[in-house]
Amino acid sequence: MTQRNCHIMQLKRTILGNLGLKSPVKKLFPAPGLTATPTRPTEGSSVTLSCNTRLPAARSSTQLRYSFIRDGHTLKSDWSSSKVEISVIRKEDSGYYWCEAMTASHSVSKQSHQTYIEVQRVPVSQVSMETHPPGGQAVEGEMLVLVCFVAEGTGVITFSWHREDTKDSLGRKTQRSQRAELEIPVVRGSHGGGFYCTADNSYGPIQSQVVNITVRVPVSHPILTFRAPGTLAFIGDVVELHCEDRRASPPILYWFYHENVILGNTSAPFGGGASFNLSLTSKHSGNYSCKADNGLGAQHSELVILSVTDTPPKVRLMNGPHRCEGRVEVEQEGRWGTVCDDGWDMKDVTVVCRELGCGAGKHTPAGMLYPPLAEKAQPVLIQVALCNGTEEALAECEQIEVFDCGHDEDAGAVCEGS
Repeated sequence: MTQRNCHIMQLKRTILGNLGLKSPVKKLFPAPGLTATPTRPTEGSSVTLSCNTRLPAARSSTQLRYSFIRDGHTLKSDWSSSKVEISVIRKEDSGYYWCEAMTASHSVSKQSHQTYIEVQRVPVSQVSMETHPPGGQAVEGEMLVLVCFVAEGTGVITFSWHREDTKDSLGRKTQRSQRAELEIPVVRGSHGGGFYCTADNSYGPIQSQVVNITVRVPVSHPILTFRAPGTLAFIGDVVELHCEDRRASPPILYWFYHENVILGNTSAPFGGGASFNLSLTSKHSGNYSCKADNGLGAQHSELVILSVTDTPPKVRLMNGPHRCEGRVEVEQEGRWGTVCDDGWDMKDVTVVCRELGCGAGKHTPAGMLYPPLAEKAQPVLIQVALCNGTEEALAECEQIEVFDCGHDEDAGAVCEGS
């Protein structure tokens, strides 16, 4: 309104006042009333504010401008509507509200009474936690996500994640949401155990139930080993193929291969290794491997070479607890006989153990310690063996033929193998 117009309006009021008349402009409309729907809104909901006044029938065409104010700050000023909608109201929107109606000429402006609107905050409740992957099944080396939810609760919520055993906080997030996530980028075995989350929107933290996390370890590189009667494998021997991944989570299924052809499979329901027995023929020399699979991806072992010896040794140890201990016997021209213990020492035992594939020599016991004694008809084929310990077979050692030994003087041998 210009200064000239103000003077004119003031002059009109003065003249009318002197005549004892009230200004018809001031009677144009009553002071507005402010209403809020709902009157006690919940945080996060919508609120409609209405500025209600009434124009007389004769002045119904008069255009009014409506303004809505909270704590002295104008929220909206509009010619088109006497209502305003706050689509999402927050706790911090609580305060004193009023409205103002004004004519286009600004000649009449009237305010409503102030109304205090308190926005109700809903405390968090029904806090829960879930995991991705679901069911608390985590895989070592991969990501685990802990998701915290609240069924009810408004405003800014602080989420916190904890281990059950230590109560230590793994992380915190404060946000205006009923859901928050905590990422563990690389899961380790130490991440197994109980976890829970809490949520708080200023009424105190509410805890979820404990979720147990199981960390499953994928197979890495299984190791294949041979368990043969000796260090050499001969036709007719039974060799145990043992495949093992010590860290992988059970159950584990092991597959055994010879030159990429499947021999068979064995399961380890409680973890650890598994074995497969193979009776050797001349065709079993070659490359062997195994595969381990616990449902998290299969892995193959390195190749291991097995050489099967076609010609059996011409020496054997009889009546001992295993093939690498007993009374020494040798084969010559298709018949078996004993060895005299005259001059028998560790060099001779070393050669016998090497020929049998039984590892290093340990002892030189008397053959009579392994009863029964040899048959009288069985010859003593070696009277004195003079091995230097480097020979591959007892037959390669120098011998002295002095025929004065009986079977009560037969030689024995104990090797490291079994």
